[in-house]
Amino acid sequence: MSTTALEIPGYVAGTWDIDPAHSEVGFVVRHLVVTKVRGRFAEFSGSIVTAANPLESSVDISVELNSITTNQEQRDGHLRSADFFEVETYPTMTYKATGARQDGDKFVLDGELTLKGVTKVVPLTFEVNGIGENPLSGGTVAGFSGSAVINRKDFNVNFEGVQNGIAIVSDKIEIHVEVEANLRQEA
Repeated sequence: MSTTALEIPGYVAGTWDIDPAHSEVGFVVRHLVVTKVRGRFAEFSGSIVTAANPLESSVDISVELNSITTNQEQRDGHLRSADFFEVETYPTMTYKATGARQDGDKFVLDGELTLKGVTKVVPLTFEVNGIGENPLSGGTVAGFSGSAVINRKDFNVNFEGVQNGIAIVSDKIEIHVEVEANLRQEA
């Protein structure tokens, strides 16, 4: 697949608003080395600007860290604390990218992730799931799936819990993003 818009079916240059009701920002982390715990953030917003050249597109997402849910309230409260996200001081996590590169049939955003006052470039591999007309609204809709892996300690999430010599939570965090976005109608 080349980088021209003509080869991405339905490609449209413009500004897209992320639809949080049909999108998800989630993560997976190993717990006690034996299982994976999944979580997500219920509140986030953002936009995508698709350029005439898809590789010059940009993304801007803001995640409300207080909205974390792992389906276990005690754990969620601990994740909001200074041991992890410290939401009183750092209420949001952001991801901003101003370009993409092609990697086989997928694309990579080399965007800046900011968490707990630390900003680092985090490659987010993504694919375009489709672009087309939304039969419910009549507008244009696009779908994207993305993933990245970070080390939580790179972002000052330094909880060192150990039980019987086993780490309670791994350093490696898998981030998963499913996005449905609506093309903004210019007035």
